[in-house]
Amino acid sequence: MTSKRKDTEAFVWIWLPEETRPIVAGKIVSDGKDIEFNYGKSYLERRNDKRAAISIYEPELPLQPGLLPVKKGLNFYGCLRDAAPDAWGRRVIINRKLGQKGASTDTAMLDELTYLLESGSDRIGALDFQRSATEYVSRSASNVSLEELLQSAERVEKGIALTPELDQALFRGSSIGGARPKALIEDQGCKYVAKFSSTTDLYSVVKAEFIAMRLASLAGLSVAPVKMARAANKDVLLIQRFDRLKKENGWSRKCMISALTLFGLDDMMARYASYEEFAGIIRHRFSEPKKSTKELFSRLVFNILCGNTDDHARNHAAFWDGKTLSLTPAYDICPQGRAGNEASQAMLISGDNNLSRLKTCLSAAHSFLLAENEARDIFEHQISVIEDNWTSVCDEAELNEVDRNLLWGRQFLNPFSLEQE
Repeated sequence: MTSKRKDTEAFVWIWLPEETRPIVAGKIVSDGKDIEFNYGKSYLERRNDKRAAISIYEPELPLQPGLLPVKKGLNFYGCLRDAAPDAWGRRVIINRKLGQKGASTDTAMLDELTYLLESGSDRIGALDFQRSATEYVSRSASNVSLEELLQSAERVEKGIALTPELDQALFRGSSIGGARPKALIEDQGCKYVAKFSSTTDLYSVVKAEFIAMRLASLAGLSVAPVKMARAANKDVLLIQRFDRLKKENGWSRKCMISALTLFGLDDMMARYASYEEFAGIIRHRFSEPKKSTKELFSRLVFNILCGNTDDHARNHAAFWDGKTLSLTPAYDICPQGRAGNEASQAMLISGDNNLSRLKTCLSAAHSFLLAENEARDIFEHQISVIEDNWTSVCDEAELNEVDRNLLWGRQFLNPFSLEQE
């Protein structure tokens, strides 16, 4: 029996700003060792067109002819890797290709081109990947019910091969990031990322994330709208997508770049990512530096106050329009399980310090263009909002008393985190 030929190239299609149909931007070629990208001639010729071509991301893939090698020290282009699936999507693809073997298979068994070409087309951002340079074929299933998606997600978690019907149901969400079970849905003219409860959850994680996102919004942060739903007697968190805009003739897409790519790092080097460095990038390269550094600082503070220690560099992102960068709304504020009081953030805060304390934030405030009194005002405002709205938001989520007691004072407003001196 002969094995299927391994893909050695992929064509990168892009949605230009405000457009509802993609065009070919260029091609990735891999010989199994080295990876190279080049823009297509027809794409480069659009530079003076009314719908001008934009670079996929200027520092990494500048809009110029010729081969553009991967940055030294990396094994792939960060701006293209941002459009690839992460842990959950890779498990779905492994299940799709390997069946029951997927539960115990290392995700590194499949190469990056495979993940790009086998994942769904409605991926985060404005890119897609095709085997053809002339014909765009969307890899998307029809809109399916949350019940079907839940059933599919549970089978993937258990390493059970999906039926063809369930495989198609979950396929749409195989291109999105994160480690938790999720899918993409469209409802009443809006697109959502649906996050499901996991079979390993010890408390209602999806409700905890809903509460954190709602409280963050009430505190004045720029946050993706969220709502709770029920399917098959289980909770589902729906997060409205902000990288899509409904048009008369379809959906336009917004280019997005992860903070990890802004840092010039990959997942193996993510531990070097720093809020201070992120603030520096914003000061020098973002369209509204003063406003954006304050927003980033406020998100850092809220992550600490709600116990979200999973604030790694893929959970921060920026819109890219070909010329400027701007922060996207926050989209993954999820309180994490906590055994004791002491905790650390996923990104460094001040120097080599990543302890989840307000006083750690205070020492870094100047990097965010904030005076000490401005930083303390942010602390007090957010603490007040959490205290004043805790009960009503928990009621909105229909969170039970056991989980309220578990989250309050442990994840939310933990005494260790509140120390300012």
